[in-house]
Amino acid sequence: MSSPWILPLVAVSASAIIGYAMLERPATGTAGVGAFGLCASARQQNCVVDGDTIRYGGVKIRLADIDAPEVFSPRCASEAALGQRATERLLQLINAGPFELVRSGSRDEDRYGRKLRVIERGGRSLAATLVAEGLARPWDGARRSWCG
Repeated sequence: MSSPWILPLVAVSASAIIGYAMLERPATGTAGVGAFGLCASARQQNCVVDGDTIRYGGVKIRLADIDAPEVFSPRCASEAALGQRATERLLQLINAGPFELVRSGSRDEDRYGRKLRVIERGGRSLAATLVAEGLARPWDGARRSWCG
């Protein structure tokens, strides 16, 4: 004789597992294809937040290998302008074709809960392009000013 509690618990557990797997999938090394816009609301699934942060499948991802100028709390006008250029360039790069999210380093998330990943295409970091174009710098663990 089965208990009436078993079926509902199994259904909830399966649903929870599937929901968790879908949340994690975009941030764990799977390939993706661009169809990104600039983030305008928290409901957007795939968008570019700024020059070093995206939302993919609803998961916020921080590019682990660079530091880009701030666009939301810039310390000077030149940082705001460079941050906007970095954001727009990352949008172009991510929409240019298939990419892969690769875990890098020992930490899975930053202190804000964003997944730390490198976005690669053809084995090359998209962020390296931002660095080469002067729109970001390699992340060395220290925040430095973009002003002056």
